[in-house]
Amino acid sequence: MVRRNILLDKLAEKGSVFNFQNALEVTTLSRDSLKVRLSRMEKEGWIERIEKGKYIIIPLGAEKGKYTINEFTIGSQLVKPAVVAYWSALNYHGFTEQIPNTVFIQTTSRKKEQQLEIFGVRYRIVRVVEKKLFGFESTWIDGTEVLITDPEKTIVDCLDVPHYCGGIVEVSKALHDIDLSKVIEYAKRAGNCTVLKRLGFLCDKMGIPIEIPQNELSKGYPLLDPSMHYKGRTNSKWKIRENTNIFGDIE
Repeated sequence: MVRRNILLDKLAEKGSVFNFQNALEVTTLSRDSLKVRLSRMEKEGWIERIEKGKYIIIPLGAEKGKYTINEFTIGSQLVKPAVVAYWSALNYHGFTEQIPNTVFIQTTSRKKEQQLEIFGVRYRIVRVVEKKLFGFESTWIDGTEVLITDPEKTIVDCLDVPHYCGGIVEVSKALHDIDLSKVIEYAKRAGNCTVLKRLGFLCDKMGIPIEIPQNELSKGYPLLDPSMHYKGRTNSKWKIRENTNIFGDIE
């Protein structure tokens, strides 16, 4: 019989987070026996379950329920693929001083529970179409690989869904320190004209040079910030409805 500490050592080699399949691959135990073993290890305080079939290894010397683990590490295990995005990525790249109270995870997979709370941290799973899942970088946290949208893709995502980043004003704070040509390229790749309209409008108002041909802008007037009210004047240059006055905050 595989001893508990040997199983833990093998799992720890792959990081602090694991799932049932990971454990099955490093043991000779049957599925049923492994379920019993993991349940016993959890009761004894060696591991703790994140959600069904997913666990973290409790650090040596730590008391069960009284330790912390990086929220990005946990978020990366909640669904596959998993990419830290929106407000979480905006904060990670230093574009906002606001600390989001929710970890945003982008994926192409379906997940029954889109909002979860684990160890007191809230998680929001955002499903996107395949063509929108790109532009991310890899980093290692607690021995686990975590994918995070790169700076330019973060801006595209936040312009796409501003209420996932605290509003359009939070996006505007990053526009002086970003590769705008790459943002435009990403927006076109995602097939999102609304992102181009919001980007062009913000840069224009902030005095940041930007060139987006008019033929790249589709008909229709989307809201500058969809999290706000629906009233506002239309801007014919960028084909957008100015439904919020944020420039006193960003200029």
